[in-house]
Amino acid sequence: MPAEPAEKNAEATWHAVCSIDDIVPNTGICALLRERHVAVFRLLGDAEQVFAIDNFDPNSQASVLSRGLVGNLGNRIMVASPIYKHHFDLETGECLEAPRNSVSAYQVRVENRTVWVKA
Repeated sequence: MPAEPAEKNAEATWHAVCSIDDIVPNTGICALLRERHVAVFRLLGDAEQVFAIDNFDPNSQASVLSRGLVGNLGNRIMVASPIYKHHFDLETGECLEAPRNSVSAYQVRVENRTVWVKA
């Protein structure tokens, strides 16, 4: 079952994760925030975008989403889990193939080249 989204968690706070330059474009990294594995992705296209979702893939029961392949399905920006290839929407955390196994999505901001995640 997905964790409670950060925006619904009254105790959620902003955490500095890393420099934006530490994330290779169009890939992800994993950060430990409040005892949660969070996958943070940096995408370059027309504009730079940063997303954060849970790193734990409920389909494979492994913390692997930060190592998945990033792309899009239609207008949705997704990451494909490296194990069973389920697709997770980077904006919402929804698992396309198994919505009951969706993950939490987190607010992200970049200030002075530092990536911040609210968790």
